[in-house]
Amino acid sequence: MEDAQKPLSQMVAQGWDIVSHSMGHGRDGSPTQSFLLRRQKQHRILQIRPKMLGKGFVVEEFDV
Repeated sequence: MEDAQKPLSQMVAQGWDIVSHSMGHGRDGSPTQSFLLRRQKQHRILQIRPKMLGKGFVVEEFDV
C-alpha cells in the first residue's frame, strides 16, 4: 500500500498522537472507524470507512 492509502500512519508520522479510537456504523450503515488525534494543542477527528462501490476507503478529517 502507498502512504496515500494509509492516512493514519501518515498523520502519526507528521507528529499527531492517537488519543482515542472508536468503531461504529456510518450514515449508510458501513463500518466506520474514528480516531481522535492530538498535536500540541490541536485536536482532529479522522474517520475512515470503506467505499460503497469499488475498492479503497473514504477518509474524512474534522478539526475540533
